[in-house]
Amino acid sequence: MKTRFTADQLADPETAASQAAIRKCVHCGFCTATCPTYVLLGDERDSPRGRIELIREMLEAGGPPAPSTVTHVDRCLSCLACTTTCPSGVDYAQLIDHARAHIETHHVRPWPERLLRAVLARVLTRPGRLKAALTLGRLARPMQSTLARLGLKPLAAMLSLLPAASPATGTRPPLQPSAAPKGRVVLLQGCVEPVMAPQVRAAAIRLITRAGYEVVLAEGEVCCGALPEHLGRAGEAKAMARTNLAAWSAAGPVDAIITTAAGCGTMLKSYRRLVGEAVPARDILEFIAEVGLPPAVALPPLRVAYHAACSLQHGQQIKAVPPRLLAEAGFDVRPIAEGHLCCGSAGVYNILQPDLATRLRDRKAANVNAVRAQVVAAGNVGCMAQLGPVLDAPVVHPVELLDWATGGPRPSALT
Repeated sequence: MKTRFTADQLADPETAASQAAIRKCVHCGFCTATCPTYVLLGDERDSPRGRIELIREMLEAGGPPAPSTVTHVDRCLSCLACTTTCPSGVDYAQLIDHARAHIETHHVRPWPERLLRAVLARVLTRPGRLKAALTLGRLARPMQSTLARLGLKPLAAMLSLLPAASPATGTRPPLQPSAAPKGRVVLLQGCVEPVMAPQVRAAAIRLITRAGYEVVLAEGEVCCGALPEHLGRAGEAKAMARTNLAAWSAAGPVDAIITTAAGCGTMLKSYRRLVGEAVPARDILEFIAEVGLPPAVALPPLRVAYHAACSLQHGQQIKAVPPRLLAEAGFDVRPIAEGHLCCGSAGVYNILQPDLATRLRDRKAANVNAVRAQVVAAGNVGCMAQLGPVLDAPVVHPVELLDWATGGPRPSALT
């Protein structure tokens, strides 16, 4: 694709990187078949190649973007399914992140939108505030349908994601393996998952130590930066990345930075692009596949539907590892139709774009329920919260099943 950026514009590293990505796009259209919003809406402007054209025009013109451009950029889930099918290697993550940052700087949204986005950035990234918000949200849950009728769909969407009760935190497992450790790893503590699904961290600690590695919980760690970046707050995302890099450096030498939320893993692996420093990030399933799954114990046969989180299969290109590990642990893993399509969670997309997110959720749930599995495994807390209320089977993180299969407790969702 031809570009017309000026020399002054190209002096900005972000613009130079975006120009390089734009010029790789040959408008072949392969991406349209895997783009969830194009599949739903059939609008070229809601396809990756259509958005690339809109982003090019916006960045070349500079200044405030056209309202229609904001609409179509906002509708992007950042699922990155387009990058999986793109034969030209377009760095779409660079483009959509740059576009969101430009919009955040140059576009004035209506005040209700500004307020909502500010609250999301300040609450979801801080576990203490999120826990308090969930408590208040449960009190307001009976008002969910009323809020939807009044047109306050983002608030109604937030209430629909709340767990019915506060998950039991339980006692933290020991961080040291029973024998001399083979190495040590930092386990990213996260911000949403510890509040919404604390059992995932406990299962991950047990599984990692059972594999022979010491687990480190780094002091001073903050949100990985994914949520602010989704909101176009690039400065906040970079500040969080630098804070985390300092915290991990203070923790001493480690073999890897482990994540149990696939969205966080994608973000950590983009730190080189974001702040110029790479980290040895590994998804928990990726790490266990590398070091070896501990010996499995005999379990009753269990049919498992594996839902591949977009941030894992597209953002990190980890596709075969999770179902292979589950099968190795003794589970009967069932594939899901349209597994490449997003469930509609996508960070805060299900709050900011509730109508599209609900259509994607229901489409995904129909495909998952058709498998008639006894349990659904999803490697991202956002997917778990999005799909849980509409699935016929309980949803757990794959690490919970692997922990159970190698000697840990039965996942609480299955009891």
